[in-house]
Amino acid sequence: MQQRIASGKDAAQADPARPTADGPQIILGIDPSLRGTGYGVIDIRQATPATLSHGTLRCPADWPLSRCLREISETLEAIVQKTNPTVAAVEGLFHAQNIRTALVMGQARGAALAVLAKAGLDVFEIAPRKVKQAIVGYGAAQKEAVAKMVQTRLALPELPEPDAADALAIALTYAQSIGTPLPDKAIKPV
Repeated sequence: MQQRIASGKDAAQADPARPTADGPQIILGIDPSLRGTGYGVIDIRQATPATLSHGTLRCPADWPLSRCLREISETLEAIVQKTNPTVAAVEGLFHAQNIRTALVMGQARGAALAVLAKAGLDVFEIAPRKVKQAIVGYGAAQKEAVAKMVQTRLALPELPEPDAADALAIALTYAQSIGTPLPDKAIKPV
């Protein structure tokens, strides 16, 4: 603390892992899943964020795990190249009762994180309850409520698919955290 005071740096400058408001940002939000990975890219240069891209990467149930992981990786690489995000936010881990589900979700998340790391992006993890709280005002909100608020806040002509809506909500939640005076423990660097 004394070193920060002596150097004239504030808390945000002293912690490179904290979200900061260093100019315009394009935020890529990802809701990882093996069969339906949601993505959403927003541009926060104006007062109202603009949606650059959103959708769901679908992998049919008859595809083997390796094919799904390749599809997630290749599609996210193309999205990163097309939209040039400056930062990424990924939904944090949840407590799964089924260990097999948790392992498969972790593999899909790992494929997405590898793409983001390869692109040189700073990546932040946001707890699922934090996203719902930030977007809807209630940490146990239903997916449809999240989708409706995302549609309203981003002025989308149609209700986004649930996984894409979650990804856009993740990006919006990260955007809200930029430059806040106190660090949010629900948003962590990956």
